[in-house]
Amino acid sequence: MFHYCVARLAFVATHQFSICYRKWKMSYLSSRHIPWGVRFLQKLTDRCCPRLHFNRELCYRGSVVFLTYMAYMSYHLSRKPISVVKAVLHQNCSGLTPPPDVIPGNKSHWCDWAPFNGSDASASQLLGELDSSFLFCYAIAMFISGFVAERVNLRYFLSLGMLMSGIFSYLFGIAKSYNIHNLSYYIIVQGLAGVAQTTGWPGVVTVMSNWFGKKKRGLIFGLWNSHTSIGNILGSLIAAEYVETDWSLSFIMPGLIVGVVGFVLFLFLVVNPSDVGCTVAEPEERTQNGRQYRKLQDRVADVDNASRISCETDDTDIILGEEEVQRRLTERTRLLPGNDASSRDTAIGFLGACRIPGVIEYSLSLFFSKLVSYTFLYWLPLYVKESLKMGATLSADLSTLFDVGGIVGAIAAGVISDHSGMSATTCVGMLAMAAPMMYIYQKLSYYSLALNMVLLIVVGILVNGPYALITTAVSAELGTHSSLEGNSKALATVTAIIDGTGSIGAAVGPLLAGFVSNYGWSNVFIMLMISDILALILLLRLVKHEIHRCRSIRREMRIE
Repeated sequence: MFHYCVARLAFVATHQFSICYRKWKMSYLSSRHIPWGVRFLQKLTDRCCPRLHFNRELCYRGSVVFLTYMAYMSYHLSRKPISVVKAVLHQNCSGLTPPPDVIPGNKSHWCDWAPFNGSDASASQLLGELDSSFLFCYAIAMFISGFVAERVNLRYFLSLGMLMSGIFSYLFGIAKSYNIHNLSYYIIVQGLAGVAQTTGWPGVVTVMSNWFGKKKRGLIFGLWNSHTSIGNILGSLIAAEYVETDWSLSFIMPGLIVGVVGFVLFLFLVVNPSDVGCTVAEPEERTQNGRQYRKLQDRVADVDNASRISCETDDTDIILGEEEVQRRLTERTRLLPGNDASSRDTAIGFLGACRIPGVIEYSLSLFFSKLVSYTFLYWLPLYVKESLKMGATLSADLSTLFDVGGIVGAIAAGVISDHSGMSATTCVGMLAMAAPMMYIYQKLSYYSLALNMVLLIVVGILVNGPYALITTAVSAELGTHSSLEGNSKALATVTAIIDGTGSIGAAVGPLLAGFVSNYGWSNVFIMLMISDILALILLLRLVKHEIHRCRSIRREMRIE
């Protein structure tokens, strides 16, 4: 009898341990991708407000929009200071009172920061090389970053990239505090900062596309894409606050901000809806399968509720029920179109992404479009300072109007694209108006400050509109193209190819502007107008296809 009781107790203990282990395993597998901050908030609401009911999916979507917006705004915020600080790294010091120990023949450059204290031509060339060290490293690393992003957890990927971006911004700033005048130091720091910044765009676009479907994608991404301009504006204002007193803080403060936002992202960003039990935004053709998928999820929820209500129910039955439903849920998910294991787990290659219709055309067009935009981004404060004879702070503040126009342009391009369904035609229309507006701005901006401000906003609308549309809605559309047959591992790669090609243009533009500006700013604007026209020409084939498709649809509607 004694041995029987011992064996019975051992069996019960083993059985209960097995049940607890299964529960723990299921809990771990379901929550291992949930960020720590989200887990804490879930436990807090369950304990403090157990009867509180709200739309969790809406809250998660809102948090994703907010966090990715803040993330890429911070990335751009840390890029902008160099364009503002240029005005004090090399300037005309003849109007300032030099200290007694200044050599008489060096009165025009005594306040410059070495190694940028040479002649105007050599200083412009060195500053152009500084921009290019960042942008070329950014462009090259972007192609690699897209492949890496498809294969790692994007929350870790973005958080680490933001932390490194903050560190390199800080390292550039402390060069003044430690009196560093070695050109190689600045070039290396800028190059590494460019590599760190490549983690941003493929990551945030992929996360947004995971949570939002194709409906009103142009409008959503157009509003969301204002983070680029807001980041540029805030970066300019923060840098301008310190540029004339201690320009090292123009880099240190943005570096601190991007690092803090990266840590918040690590705590709260939910990369995939499935990580928190939400349904993925499915295309229209998956609606029927989506209903079946949700029914199975409801069964899991019913089993879970039953386990909470009934204290007399056997735990073994609950676990077996959960396991059975989970098995069927996994099987059903695998059988959904485009969700088979091979297409879901295998990331697309570089050549496979390039074969998607439209990727090459949009990539090359973005090369020239981004060349124009980034030339304005890096050289506009200096142009405004020289053309209107303003101080470094005022010229930086005025240059933010270009980014204000960029916000309006991104939203306008997204809305027009949504209503027309013709993204390439929308880009071509705005590019066609951008070239003459740049010519008008260059000729008339000298006359008055008010006219300069108005023209600068209009140029920002027309230049940044196509650039924003291609890098957001168009990239997301091509990353989920029908030719991929449901492969969800293509979005970051396609985004990286398009933005990486554009980033090469972004690197070439400021470098060329540094050389061309020695022969007059009018030549810089000619270069920008030619680039704008080339971006337009590269999209004409896609415009032809869009017009043909639009006519075919109208013809079919008339027949019906």
